[in-house]
Amino acid sequence: MRYKLTFVVGLALGYVIGTRAGRERYEQLKKSARDLTQNPAVRNAAESAAQTGREVAGKAMHVMSDKVGDKLPASVTDRVHALRRHNGHVNTNAPEDDWGTSNT
Repeated sequence: MRYKLTFVVGLALGYVIGTRAGRERYEQLKKSARDLTQNPAVRNAAESAAQTGREVAGKAMHVMSDKVGDKLPASVTDRVHALRRHNGHVNTNAPEDDWGTSNT
């Protein structure tokens, strides 16, 4: 998904830079992009996807560290244990997480 988004952004940027439509078309594209990012439905979908991604990544980290924890170097297992302690308890009343987005 990240690479698709990067490609689309690059494509849009290339179009804007390479177009002969001029400043008017650039302003129109900029306004459309701003309207899209400020749309509540898009923002909610992005926050929901980010939250789901964090949950899945956390579960995957725990599963993988349980399965391969003894086979990893000590420096890696120490880091995993430190992350577990750091991320072990999520405060649902917190207004923001480490990334600056809401947890709702």
